[in-house]
Amino acid sequence: MTDLAKIPVTVVTGFLGSGKTTLIRHLIENTSGKRLAVVVNEFGDVGVDGEILKSCAIPDCPAENIVELANGCICCTVADDFIPTIEALMALDPRPDHIVIETSGLALPKPLLKAFDWPAIRSRVTVDGVIALADAEAVAAGRFAPDVARVDAQRLADESIDHETPLSEVFEDQVACADLILLTKPDLAGAAGIAKAREIIAAEAPRPLPVVEVAEGAVDPVVILGLEAAAEDDMDARPSHHDTAHDHDHDDFESIVIDIAEVDSGPELAARIERLATEQNILRVKGYAAVRGKPMRLLLQAVGSRVRHQFDQPWGSAPRQGRLVVIAEHDDINREAIKAILTPLSEPAE
Repeated sequence: MTDLAKIPVTVVTGFLGSGKTTLIRHLIENTSGKRLAVVVNEFGDVGVDGEILKSCAIPDCPAENIVELANGCICCTVADDFIPTIEALMALDPRPDHIVIETSGLALPKPLLKAFDWPAIRSRVTVDGVIALADAEAVAAGRFAPDVARVDAQRLADESIDHETPLSEVFEDQVACADLILLTKPDLAGAAGIAKAREIIAAEAPRPLPVVEVAEGAVDPVVILGLEAAAEDDMDARPSHHDTAHDHDHDDFESIVIDIAEVDSGPELAARIERLATEQNILRVKGYAAVRGKPMRLLLQAVGSRVRHQFDQPWGSAPRQGRLVVIAEHDDINREAIKAILTPLSEPAE
């Protein structure tokens, strides 16, 4: 790559819990000789994904090439966060061959693409492609709407009224902006679920899009890097619900962070997180916890009532302090109720 060549950027978007961090972790560990840099954008005040990715840094993607932006949506903080971050990555020596941006699960990708038209960077980077991840089981079940049956009933009753929810708009905008769809967790969806998810995606896509099934983020980098889409020059082909808006915000969603003391077991914590989904309509929980008698940190990822947990790395000399990020639609966040469910976990052990 010459100094005059534009650095390609891949934007990885997708709904909550679709597997973006797992995908990027796989890319970091399988760079095919490319020197990567990664930007992780978290929704909420405290990030988790950046720390997870830094724990698997390698020479082709060292820790200093992994940057976490936790001050809100990067397309809403372009001047303060996004542009300086991209400039800093381009100034690295050696310079990255490719930059990967993991958006928040609630991000709208098109405003981010518009940021690449900023004078400070538009002659130096290009959007190689937008990769949208879609959880096959969740899409097939219509979980991007909080109550699909009720929404459908209202739509049938009055077709002149738009009854879409913020979650459905996020999903549709991510699909509409994509160059490639990765259909994740196909094992959980089964053949019928995969077929239904493909049908839904095809109906929402503004143009024919390739759809690739991916389990545990394991996809050959040549499939998603090097698309040469120049997406920043192809905006008209990527319609958005917010094309007529001057800006957007995330007031429809809210996150809270809860510090938790050591727990007795992973399954016990997972059961409490399942309660959050069923009793408090929580969309997403992610974070980590300390389990008594275990030297390894317990990593947790939850989408609705589906909770996954595994030990990922030793605590070492770090404080054995757990932390969970809880995300829901704004009207569903009941801080006191959430804390009540997690109270035994958030109180220090005697």
